[in-house]
Amino acid sequence: MIDRDHGLSIDRQAKALGINRGSVYYLPRPVSDADLALMRRTCELHLEYPFAGSRMLRGLLRQEGHDVGRLHVSTLMKKMAIEAIYRRPNTSKPAPGHKVYPYLLRNLAVVRPNQVWAMDITYIPMARGFVYLAAVVDWFSRKVLAWRLSITLTADCLASRRWRKHLPATGGRRSSTRTRARSLPAPSSSRC
Repeated sequence: MIDRDHGLSIDRQAKALGINRGSVYYLPRPVSDADLALMRRTCELHLEYPFAGSRMLRGLLRQEGHDVGRLHVSTLMKKMAIEAIYRRPNTSKPAPGHKVYPYLLRNLAVVRPNQVWAMDITYIPMARGFVYLAAVVDWFSRKVLAWRLSITLTADCLASRRWRKHLPATGGRRSSTRTRARSLPAPSSSRC
């Protein structure tokens, strides 16, 4: 983007591109060897104790002889995109201001497969922490159509396009509610 050998000055090039001039001159500092060793050991400890936050990891690192503070451990955890696994409070309560969708299945008789799907999220306690289980279930047959395990409860895990390859391909419209309702034509054969 910025050409240092161009006739225009770097200041004018930055203005033309709409970026801050200081960001052109900024060169990121490489991570020090001490931090790389701390990050490696923090990652190993996180795999051993996935429920440990920055305070506990700081204590474990200090027991091993590393002189490190909690904020530095927290910064390294953010760089590595790791966080402690613990039960989040009030996951069933909607946030204030979120839209409440109408219940579309109130007077609907569920009489065939793939007519109504439901999605449920729960957590499974493990030896060290727990994992979230999200499942899509057909109401008529009560079969699990697709499921996914995750260590975090995030929207990108739950609203992934990868769900579609596991779900049966059916025609019809999908309503955008917490419980997915499918409006499908009645089956032509009497086998269902």
